[in-house]
Amino acid sequence: MHETYIRIENITFTIALLLYLLAMVLYFITIVAKKSLAKPARYAVWLGFFLHTAAIVVRGIGAGRAPLSNQYEFATAFAWGIALFFLLFERKYRFDAMGAFVTPLLFLIMGYASMLSREVRELMPALQSGWLVIHVSMAIIGYGAFAVACGVSLMFLAKSYSQRARDAGLPELEQLDRVSYRAVQFGYLFLTLTIITGAIWAQYAWGRYWAWDPKETWSLVTWIIYTIYLHVRRKNRLTDTGAAWYAVIGFVCVIFTYIGVNTLLPSLHSYV
Repeated sequence: MHETYIRIENITFTIALLLYLLAMVLYFITIVAKKSLAKPARYAVWLGFFLHTAAIVVRGIGAGRAPLSNQYEFATAFAWGIALFFLLFERKYRFDAMGAFVTPLLFLIMGYASMLSREVRELMPALQSGWLVIHVSMAIIGYGAFAVACGVSLMFLAKSYSQRARDAGLPELEQLDRVSYRAVQFGYLFLTLTIITGAIWAQYAWGRYWAWDPKETWSLVTWIIYTIYLHVRRKNRLTDTGAAWYAVIGFVCVIFTYIGVNTLLPSLHSYV
């Protein structure tokens, strides 16, 4: 990868990271100090998102392939998915306080990406497939939606248990519960597609659809958790508070599937 592309990527990535941090601080001030800084915070996320997109595009052009094949590339794409869904849901529902609960997740994933190696390596044979873009894109979309569901559920729990949070002017609990539910529904669809496309890709790459690899197993565990969540919600057998905890636990499983498995368990997916 040419040094010019590396320099542009590093600059745009770093500025995006700082803008996300600025947005997080401004959103916190908005709900804690009750000063209306949500508008500049929103602008900071939008600008960060555009620069973040530029960093990913530049890396893809410089590498000559889709930038979705290693830990760093997936981490920054994961953060991009969170930013995308936050902006979409924030624009639709106009919950200024949502930023105080979602941008920390965005900043943490982006910060994690910043600590990883950005070296561009040649793709190993298993990754030299059109299924790479399809499979990983499904995961990014699903994970981004789950992150928003987690952030909104944390807002729900904060308002449920904290008088200070109730005094901060957070949206009504019913609204928060409804938004979280819709985000989980969207994420669940794409998590299902992630597993299906991964199985098809595995058949092409390794000659089997499923091998109980740690990442496959934890993806299934995560899918089962969200399946239970959606089932009991539809049957009205889960309290709103219980649903919020389910959404948070589900996202913890998402994080473990991505970071924990790669760090702690030997896996065929360790390169991603």
